[in-house]
Parts: sequence; structure tokens; C-alpha cells
Amino acid sequence: MKQTNSYIDSVFYQKDEVLEEVLHSIKENGMRSISVSPSTGKLLTMLVSISGAKNVLEIGALGGYSGICLARGFGSGGSLTSLELIEEYAKLANSNLSKAGFGNQVSYLTGPALQSLEQLIGESKTFDFFFIDADKENYTNYLSCCLKLAEPGALIVADNVLAGGSVADQSVTPKRYTDLMKKFNESVANHPQLESLLIPLGDGLTVSRVKK
Repeated sequence: MKQTNSYIDSVFYQKDEVLEEVLHSIKENGMRSISVSPSTGKLLTMLVSISGAKNVLEIGALGGYSGICLARGFGSGGSLTSLELIEEYAKLANSNLSKAGFGNQVSYLTGPALQSLEQLIGESKTFDFFFIDADKENYTNYLSCCLKLAEPGALIVADNVLAGGSVADQSVTPKRYTDLMKKFNESVANHPQLESLLIPLGDGLTVSRVKK
């Protein structure tokens, strides 16, 4: 899996100074280097662009890498709402989104994501694209909230669903969230409101379309 991803990145990803600077800022601030892979970021941009999404919700901002990729997909005509537990991370992400030219199109809600999601549901907000990349324990809860906020035909993308390859390969040392990801994958695969597929790019993405 690692060799395949290295090959994909080497062929399909061109060096991006803006995103490289984001990675540098994350390291500089002592944050974990857990941004999406370069090719995963490119796919996020493509999915937002292809779907025509204009109102995007991101669960887990970190330093803004995925946020920039999502915003590039909708360009000047969309908006990003980003949920982040840690205020310092949200501030760094906001700074990086601003440097990338999307400062006026992104808003951050800090604190536990489930609380922010309940707030958005209470405000009757709707979105046409979701990206879930936060604490794995709540993936199923996040999915339920996203469905309440989703417009018909919306896309819901979740990262890290292969858990380092351990969900599919028993020879790989399991992560603490391997079983959680197995259950989540089965949940989206069999959900009556979703049409889903797992894409083995980066650490694995499930891409789900909300049925109209």
C-alpha cells in the first residue's frame, strides 16, 4: 500500500509551494504530521470540483492542508465551514487558508465537533459536501449528523478508513481504531441512504453519495 501511494504521488502530484508551506507550519508548531497525502488532497479538490459543491463542511482542520484542497475545488464561488477541537489549530488553519486566498470563504467552529454539528443542525444549515477526518471513535456519530445536514446528492468523504492497511491485511499490526474503521466501512457500505465506495488512496477514503 505504501509503495503504491508513493508511486501515485510521484507520478500524479506536482510540488505545491502553498501546501508545502502548510506542512512546514504544522511541523513548526509542534503538531502531528497527519495531514492527508498529496494525492488524497488532489482527489478532494477534484471531487468538490466535479460534484459542483459550493457549501462544504470539514470535520477536523489541523493546519488547513485539506481545507485548502477543498476550497480549491469550489474556487471563488463557495464556502467552507471547518470544525476543529483545538483553537490554536483553527487559528493556524485560518492563517494558512488566508495565505492561500480563501480567508473570506472559510469559517471555523471550535470545540467538540459533535456540539458544533448539533448547533448547525439546530440552525437548519445544509451542505453539499462533507469531509470527515477527526477522532475515529465518533465517525459513525459524525456520519449521522452529516446526513441530517446533507442536501440530496451530497457527497460524504471519510479519511483513514484503511487504518494503515490493517482493516484488510491481517499481517499489518492493528491500530487502536482498526475495528472502528471496519464497522464504519460496513456501515456506509450498507446504509440505505448512501451509495458508497472505498478508494485505497492515502490511508483509504470512503466516498458516499446521499441518495436523492
